[in-house]
Amino acid sequence: MATLRDIKRRIGSIISIQKITQAMKMVATAKLRKAQTKVENARPYFNKLESSISTILSSLEMDFTHPLITAKTDINSLALIVISSDRGMCGSFNTHLLKDVTATIENKYKAEYPNARIQIIPIGKKALSFFSKTSYQIIDQYTNINDNTDFTTIKSIISKIKDGFINNQFDLVFVHNMEFLNIIKQLPQSYQLLPFPSTNIKKTSSSFNLSYIFEPDKKAILNELIPKLIDTKLWSSILNSIAAEHAARRVAMDNATSNATDLIKNLNLVYNKVRQASITKEIIEIVSGANALKGNR
Repeated sequence: MATLRDIKRRIGSIISIQKITQAMKMVATAKLRKAQTKVENARPYFNKLESSISTILSSLEMDFTHPLITAKTDINSLALIVISSDRGMCGSFNTHLLKDVTATIENKYKAEYPNARIQIIPIGKKALSFFSKTSYQIIDQYTNINDNTDFTTIKSIISKIKDGFINNQFDLVFVHNMEFLNIIKQLPQSYQLLPFPSTNIKKTSSSFNLSYIFEPDKKAILNELIPKLIDTKLWSSILNSIAAEHAARRVAMDNATSNATDLIKNLNLVYNKVRQASITKEIIEIVSGANALKGNR
């Protein structure tokens, strides 16, 4: 049976851990607000870019082709961009993501493209650690992508991926990440990044009659905007993943703090019971000793 000193020491340890989890919860909350702001600030740019491309596509008199939206005839290799976190202590955030990726590979990619080679591009240490233990080839890896990472760094990552697609290093590129819905709910999502499906660009309504003058010509503008749209799409996924990570960590630390509070209450009850039993035992010993002395007289 644990002694009073052992129980008291354990209560002290849990109180120290509770202070740490409470602090981590507060940090995660502050970072979540910043991450949400970044997601909200990026959304108008993405929507306007998509709207501009849609307007130009709707006004084209002929078919338009671009290397990044042209589907390959034969699918021999797939590249999966898996966006995870670098650090743990965020509940089941990475577990849900990696389980979803594994299930999608087995149930979808291998079924639809049985002869295709599957290659992984992990973004985040958790994804890198997971896929390093599998038979899938890791063709590139990126870590330390966090709140302080700017778009220039992300653009350099996307440029390599686009070059690999154009140079036939891979024929299809899919992105897997956790989507931030709200502070409680984050869900794994996946989508095709390359070739970028033109059906993903919402068509503008042609009910209005406006005449635009394009300078330079429409194709030159599309050749410039379509790569930017792809860059922004992946950037948006990374921002979503960062926000989802902070939300998951906040919830995990909140649960840990609450569990610590419950554990401290239970240990205090045990401490009081053991203390009461110890006091009762001492009283019984004193009374027994006193009775024994009376009997000897």
